[in-house]
Order: sequence, then structure tokens, then C-alpha cells
Amino acid sequence: MKSSRRSFIKKTAVAGTGVIAAPTIVSANVFGANDRINAAVLGVNGRGKSHIKSLMAQDNVRVATLCDPDMNILKERQKSFKETYDKKVSLEQDLRRVFDDKDIDVVSIASPNHWHALSVIWACQAGKDVYVEKPGSHNIWEGRKMVEAANKYDRIVQHGVQLRSSPAINEAIGLMRDGYIGRVYMSRGLVFRWRPDIGDKGLSQVPEGLDYDLWTGPAQKEPFTQNLVHYNWHWHWDYGNGDVGNQGIHETDLCMWGLDVGLPTQITAMGGKFLWNDSKETPEVLTSVYNYPEENKIIQFEVRPWCTNAEGGATVGNIFYGDKGILVVDGYDKYTTYLGKDRTPGKSGEDGGESGTGMDRGNGGTDGHFANFIEAVRKHDKSILNGPVETAHLSSGLAHLGNIAYRTGRVLNFDPKTERFVNDAEADKYLTRDYREGFEVPENV
Repeated sequence: MKSSRRSFIKKTAVAGTGVIAAPTIVSANVFGANDRINAAVLGVNGRGKSHIKSLMAQDNVRVATLCDPDMNILKERQKSFKETYDKKVSLEQDLRRVFDDKDIDVVSIASPNHWHALSVIWACQAGKDVYVEKPGSHNIWEGRKMVEAANKYDRIVQHGVQLRSSPAINEAIGLMRDGYIGRVYMSRGLVFRWRPDIGDKGLSQVPEGLDYDLWTGPAQKEPFTQNLVHYNWHWHWDYGNGDVGNQGIHETDLCMWGLDVGLPTQITAMGGKFLWNDSKETPEVLTSVYNYPEENKIIQFEVRPWCTNAEGGATVGNIFYGDKGILVVDGYDKYTTYLGKDRTPGKSGEDGGESGTGMDRGNGGTDGHFANFIEAVRKHDKSILNGPVETAHLSSGLAHLGNIAYRTGRVLNFDPKTERFVNDAEADKYLTRDYREGFEVPENV
């Protein structure tokens, strides 16, 4: 399905973004002894643990450094790393020192959302190849700068949407491209996750061992609260993007990939907090609609936080609607189809097993997505990436547009070519942020 993916990227890239041609031959010793790749993981509290595991599962790849502003977490990870792999690993709180380390070849980024784009840009400027967790960006403007940096410095940048490395999901995309469910005109993204009341812990002293200034990074520095550190920053606008910009990036990405569209021209959203009187700022419930009138296609997106029904058997996934049937993606590696008025079961597939098509699949997942990244790094060939940097910008951008429509409370008109709203200064303010001194995303990367 790489031809479909490349078509998607070509279709959605903004004109005028230059791509530097990659060399076809890379020196055998470019990665050091025995072609070993030395990696650093930035942010090791949540998804970073999976990054460590998947990098260490790759042939001749060594996690050499763990980086996090919280030294308490770093020491825990260092201990577990020694117990699991019987190897030592260096610790660093400041990511800038990691970028200065000439022995580090690649970095994987699993820090909070507000750090992602600047980390990618700094890494590219330092000559590192990058794997970045979803969402690629915290806002639309910095997402475009991330793409520019990857191209300018000719770096390999993989976005952490691992379903793009799923054989079953690639097969599903192929079926839709071949017209199996007819003309596909609508996609629906589902994010039904169990998100409880987080309370309001108020202000407190910065815990010993945490460099809160580094944790804050590009955001404006506010008094410390445990409402943010270490996970619930997801539900605060200065750091996260709600669940549409958290779990939902896998689904926004697949909505766009399956429909073969870029950013929309009309967006509306409505929702709010209906369950908990806690410290969350982002909506618990959010319904977003992204319209493509020029292509006669539409995306619907639904975020629900608590007791709910499944749709087509899925609670986290996607549903594609064609004039001959529907295709349901359940999670990251499974799809089913239903044809005609009677919803007759059609072809289906799941990674690692037999399917209705009779095909045997391998495994994708995070390990497979990292394997694809490492292969592209070794060959210095961004064309083989399953989740290239453009997907980080566009799938994140779709989520950002829904959030902006929610925050402005009205239907918005957007120009995908300029990546700005149409004669709407109020909405344009949400395209970027006021960066803190020393942590600015530069205009010229």
C-alpha cells in the first residue's frame, strides 16, 4: 500500500515545500561499530516505556540514553532497564545535551504534546533522525515548521501512528482503493475511552528531582500543580489537546488516509464537560465535523469519556461508509466489512492470523512501526516510511481544527493551501501560541 500512502502525501502536501534528495548509499560505519544505531528516548513516563522496549527489540539498536525532566522517573527506568536488559543506560534531564551528543544517532520523543514539534526541529538541526509520538504538533503552525525542518536537514522523521504499519489496515485501505465498498464518501472516527474525574489538587511545591522549567518548555510558566504532572496535562490547553488530540490522532490519521483527503475547508464542533467538576479544561464529550465540499466527502469524529455503546463493534477505531457497504476498523490491527442493505459480512482481516481474504499476515504494532523507522534510517530513505512527517502535521492538524471550532463556537472556513482561516483573525490566533523565551519555534527553521 505504499503507493496509496505516497499518493496521500503528495495530494496533501503544501506546494513550495522543498524536499532535499536523499543519498542512495550510506557509509557502512555511519552508525559506529558494527552498524549499531545508538538511540535516546525523550520522555519515559508513559509511551516512552514502549519506545524503549521497541527500540531494544530491533537488530543492532541500543538505547544509550534516557531523557526526562523528572530525575525520579529516570532513576526508576534506569533500574528497570538494568533488570530487563542487563545493560547500563545514561540519564539526562536536558534534551539539549542529548542533541549535542555526537554518539546519538536517533531520538524517539514521547514527551508531552507541547514539546513535540520543537524537539523534532532541534533534533533535525542536530543531525538526528526522529521517531515522534502522536500528535506530531501542539498547533498547526508548528506542525508545518516541523515538516520544513525535516526536509531542510534531510532527516528521517517517523510519526507514531503504528496502525500505518499494520498489514491488516493496509489491506483494508487497499480494499477501499479498489472499490470493495463502493465510492467511499464518509469516515467516522471513534474515541470512547474511560476517562474518570481527575479532581483538582490545587497548587503545591515542585517535587524534588523535577526540573519544572524544562518540563514547561515552550509553554508559559504557571505555578506548579499536580493537576498537570505527569499525565493529566492532556486535558489542559497549554500542554495537551484533549482526547481528539491524544488517542484520536490514530483515528484522524486513518480518516484522512482512508478517504484520501488532506485538511478540510469547513469545520464545526460542539461538546463540553457534562460529568465531572474537575480541573480539566478540554471537553469530555466532543463531536467534530470536517467537510470537504469540493470532493463531496465528510469526516465525523466522536469523543466520549464514560459509559457508552460501541459502534460497529468498535469503541476506538474508524468506520468508513461507501455506496456498497461499510468497513469498520477496530483498534490498530483489525477490520471487518458489511455489504449492502442487509449488512452481509464481507472480507475481514487481523494482524497475525487468517482472514476472510485467506491471507496470512505478519505483525505490525509499535515494534513493526519502529522496525520500519530503523530500516528507513539505515537506508536513509524517507520514501519507505509508513508514517512520514507529513502525516504528523496533517493528522494532528485535523484534530487542532476541531478543537479551534469548539473553542470559537462556530462553523469555520479554512484554506488548506495557506493553512489559515478565511478572513477570521479570531480563529487564526489558535494556529500558533505565545512561545516562552528560549523555547521558541523559529520562523526560519
